[in-house]
Amino acid sequence: MSVFPESMFLPVVLGFFGLGTGYLIYGPQELFGFPRRDAQVDRATGVWGIWLPGFCQALTGVILFIGLTWFPVFTDAKATYMAALAFSAYGIHWFALGWNRARGADARPNGFMSIPFIIISVLGATVFFLADAWPLGVLFIGLALVYIAEFFASFRIGVRALADGRQTPNLGEKALGFVHILVGLWLMYLTFATTLNVASGYHIPAG
Repeated sequence: MSVFPESMFLPVVLGFFGLGTGYLIYGPQELFGFPRRDAQVDRATGVWGIWLPGFCQALTGVILFIGLTWFPVFTDAKATYMAALAFSAYGIHWFALGWNRARGADARPNGFMSIPFIIISVLGATVFFLADAWPLGVLFIGLALVYIAEFFASFRIGVRALADGRQTPNLGEKALGFVHILVGLWLMYLTFATTLNVASGYHIPAG
């Protein structure tokens, strides 16, 4: 039976970068309304959603699960199991989010989707804080806030019709954009710090 050596090269930076890029594409549009959403903008953001947060995270999750099971080379930290679950689940759901955005589908089912993703985000925060990986615990708190805001944004809670036919702002969407930007910047930090730690021997807090 072949024995594979432990690997220090966890592919998590690919997932961090992909999700962070997606958040920094979606967040400004949601918060500032620029570019204004129309069919062309939705197709563009949908494609980015499929490939950056979708493909990058799903690929990372698959590699982690393979490295934990078939070829056990990521056995140093059991919390990697949580990372594999999270990257896989978040990546697959971004395929759906991006596809629906590109096709102009109804966003309301995203509100129901947000409930189990709040749960998995709280689970991730719990696992990583217990593992003394506070930068990742902070990330999962941010992800929980993303899906709480997604719930309100998707169902347009609090949006009212005005007498002139206009509607009040979707504050849930504004909150979603704000949290997307904050978490996206934190993901860029994690990408930067993790890469320097692995490639250049730094010891920057990154989980």
